[in-house]
Amino acid sequence: MEEAVKVAGRKLEILNIDQGCQYTSAAWTGTVEALGAKVSMDGKGCWMDNVFIERLWRSVKHEEIYLKEHATVIVLAQGLREWFGRYNDWRSHQHLGNQTPSRNYRPPAAAPRAALTPPARRSGKPPLRS
Repeated sequence: MEEAVKVAGRKLEILNIDQGCQYTSAAWTGTVEALGAKVSMDGKGCWMDNVFIERLWRSVKHEEIYLKEHATVIVLAQGLREWFGRYNDWRSHQHLGNQTPSRNYRPPAAAPRAALTPPARRSGKPPLRS
């Protein structure tokens, strides 16, 4: 979670989760609150609250897991890294204005210092104005 906040480059405000035991533990909620966010939990049986993540996992299963034989956990992990790379960096999403999640959610890379520095004058004369 800390890495996701770092990569996004912005503060986490609210984390909406279900009521699974992994999310109600003091360790999890403490981490969320230490990041300055509020914990919001879905009501029991509120499937609509999870529809977006359920759709994501459906895509992962049908486009990666069910189609390929992952002989080992290491091969599976590599396949998932590649799939999520395509999902985030290549695949445009209609609800994001046909942008990729990376382009939409990650802050733009800082301009290189050289791009911010005006070119040096070669002579001591001021530049010509047009």
